[in-house]
Amino acid sequence: MSYLPLDQYQRKWIFTHQSMPVSEQDLDAIKPMDQARSAQLWKDNISAQSPDAERLSSSDWPMKVDNWSESVDWMSAWESDDEQLPQEVLDYIDWQDDVTVYFCYEKYNIIETKWSTFKKCWKNFLFYDDGPILIGRRRNEALWFADNGQVKLGKRN
Repeated sequence: MSYLPLDQYQRKWIFTHQSMPVSEQDLDAIKPMDQARSAQLWKDNISAQSPDAERLSSSDWPMKVDNWSESVDWMSAWESDDEQLPQEVLDYIDWQDDVTVYFCYEKYNIIETKWSTFKKCWKNFLFYDDGPILIGRRRNEALWFADNGQVKLGKRN
């Protein structure tokens, strides 16, 4: 099995916190990967040598300035009562709701879900905002969230 039951996930509380409850249906669609699968996905899609976003090397695609087209504020939307991702993000990521996405916190901590679930629960995912990168299966677009409240919009190569 390459997923952990949500009950065994170290950060389960971000999806069960009383202030931001997640529906049962959405909880079922949030699939933390086990360490081995996370490590392989990270190696294949983010970095072969760096364990997290803080230690990416200059040869890793996220560190190449040309891969990022703009940076927009996500923090004000996160702090507001509006449930929607910032409009600039929604305009940039034009994926169907059933696209599989990977929210990559670091090498051993990746969650697989659907774009529709991420859009609904994005505030929960961003309780931890220490450089996570969102990528989609067989998609070039990427989002890189920073703890300064900005998200970079870009393409991976």
